[in-house]
Amino acid sequence: MKKLSFVFALFGFLFIGAASAADVTLYYSPSCPHCHHARDFFINRVVYEYPDLRVVQVNVMDQSNLPKFREVLEKCDYSSGGVPVITVGDKCFQGYADFMQQELRDAVEADMTDAQRAAAAENKRALDENADEFRAKHPARAGAVTEFNQAALDAAAREAEKKTDAAAGSPVYFYALLIVLVAALAFVLVRKDRKKK
Repeated sequence: MKKLSFVFALFGFLFIGAASAADVTLYYSPSCPHCHHARDFFINRVVYEYPDLRVVQVNVMDQSNLPKFREVLEKCDYSSGGVPVITVGDKCFQGYADFMQQELRDAVEADMTDAQRAAAAENKRALDENADEFRAKHPARAGAVTEFNQAALDAAAREAEKKTDAAAGSPVYFYALLIVLVAALAFVLVRKDRKKK
């Protein structure tokens, strides 16, 4: 029993100790200047400061993304549809200005360990010294920023559904082929048996 509780405690410690930066979703409009500044801050700074962070951008001018935007406005209890809207974990921010940068960083760091915060502070310092060099040394971090597109997801879901429908028909073909092979085998065996007589 003690061994079992030790195993559960170890797994619990591993999961708690594996805390990481909160994920960010940035709702923006291509024509919004504040959105451009917010996107620049996350794309060129924050994803490099926090190596575990993922940022998803959602263009609210894409009609297929509007339901997702309405959902976040309701969740965040925002009556205005102004952008940018930034969600960091469970926290919501509407608008963007440079004075918000530390508050956004604090939200990202909310569930991080002290070691992760220290690494982020070191990355920030290195970025302040020479941002281009730091980014060049960490090119994979650019992949931490993705663009959400509901229309593409819907198309992929439809394609997957077609493949599933086609695969669902496959057993019918398999059994039909199996019946033909059994019938052919029976025909060969009966014919062979008749030749013996």
